[in-house]
Amino acid sequence: MPIDRVTGVKELLKKLRKYEIQIRKAVNSQMQGDFHSIFKGTGLEFDDVRPYQYGDDIRTIDWNVSAKGHGTFVKTFKEEKEQTIFFILDVSASQEIGSPGKTKVDIGKEVCGVLALSGAKESSQIGLICFSDEREKFIKPKKGMQQAYDIIYNIVKLQPKSLKTNLSKAISFALNSIKRRSVIVMISDFIDEGYYHNLKSLARRHDLVIIKISDKRETQLPKLGIIPVLDKESRRTMWVNTSFGGFREAIVSHHSERQEELANFSRKHQINFISIDTNEDYVPKLLKLFKMRNKSIKSV
Repeated sequence: MPIDRVTGVKELLKKLRKYEIQIRKAVNSQMQGDFHSIFKGTGLEFDDVRPYQYGDDIRTIDWNVSAKGHGTFVKTFKEEKEQTIFFILDVSASQEIGSPGKTKVDIGKEVCGVLALSGAKESSQIGLICFSDEREKFIKPKKGMQQAYDIIYNIVKLQPKSLKTNLSKAISFALNSIKRRSVIVMISDFIDEGYYHNLKSLARRHDLVIIKISDKRETQLPKLGIIPVLDKESRRTMWVNTSFGGFREAIVSHHSERQEELANFSRKHQINFISIDTNEDYVPKLLKLFKMRNKSIKSV
């Protein structure tokens, strides 16, 4: 293994441990509870059915039993002894936008690493899927800190074979590969089309968390006149007039509409959703996510 890559892994681990300690301290002080509750309560196995009651999560409705005409029934679950957490990380070329060391894929790797370390310390099984428009890396879930280190090492050294994105294909692979109900943390910029149907299926089958990574360079274009713009995924160069106000406004509007659509979809299907910009401190955003999960778990 090259020395520079070893150094890169060590530096990343040092940074991630600092973030993890910061997060764990904040979680324990603010929630006055066990950090394990962040991932706990969703690793469940089927136990029985009971009549539907007001306030029950519609995702727990057993449609097969309810279809028999004797009322609406929901599934009841008992907690499994071991929780499985799967990270689905987008490593396509569109993730390379950002400043050196702070690109979308850099931040995605950091968030993935922090949560992998946290999950491993709570004795969860953790696995990884890296994707572009094809499977770039698949690590089966295992317990232990060595598994977290293996995940971090693999995402640091990974050199994607493809530049393109296919979210639908990535989600389809996860649906076919992850049989046991798990916490799935999907990290991407979600710049793609036609993936909502598969995303809905993933949310129905698993406890889904969406972390959307963005960078201000995607919307805040300087007025430079007519310039060439390289599409990193297709490697095609397009000429655009950055001084034309309507062009910049259209980009901002399109970006905002995409994010709002994803946020609304997440609310509708009980998916935990947060959006992180490459230039902001993402620890408070993760804490907000943990608070939401902790609150929803206590209400179950």
